Amino acid sequence: MPVGAGAGILGGMTDPRRFAPAAARNREPILEVLRRHVRPGANVLEIASGSGEHATFLAPALEVATWQPSDPDADARASVDAWRRSSGEERVLAALELDVTAPWPALPTRPDVVVCVNMIHIAPLRACEGLLDGAAELLEPGGVLYLYGPYRRGGRHTAPSNEAFDASLRSRDPEWGVRDLEDVVAAAARRGLVLREVVEMPANNLSVIFERAQPASS
Repeated sequence: MPVGAGAGILGGMTDPRRFAPAAARNREPILEVLRRHVRPGANVLEIASGSGEHATFLAPALEVATWQPSDPDADARASVDAWRRSSGEERVLAALELDVTAPWPALPTRPDVVVCVNMIHIAPLRACEGLLDGAAELLEPGGVLYLYGPYRRGGRHTAPSNEAFDASLRSRDPEWGVRDLEDVVAAAARRGLVLREVVEMPANNLSVIFERAQPASS
């Protein structure tokens, strides 16, 4: 996943922290939406944490109990843990190795909320399906799945810039690409994840919020 500038030098040693310009731009709008869906004291699992900047910003702002970052990439996990150390944020736990397309590892705490920012378009479709499978299995009824990123709506891109971005993604990997929101919503519903809100965000992105449904009464 692209992360902008690479590692630098800190205190005479290589600094593994990554810096994602998009994280600085979108973190406040994301926080505004999450405040409506994440109660103080919640346990949060973040999928594809990338640089780790969202974790160390959102965890204290939302007053969560724990924020569990994860990423399949070792360098990304090193960046997350470096941001965690530099921030001193105790609510952010050590990053877990988690690939949504493989069996998920045991978690120290069952999450109340699963957060995934800018992943499903920079990954094969099976990653989206694996994310939905894992969230549906982990979340209790009433639990929240939050997705952020670009989507097509009604089979159309929402802006020319998104169409160009989609073409760029598919040129890099034919399995990548901006997903149709309606397809993601339908796939989530098949797993008991019900759409609760879609929020238009800066730069033609969307916040998409699902809730784990109550089990059907027998």
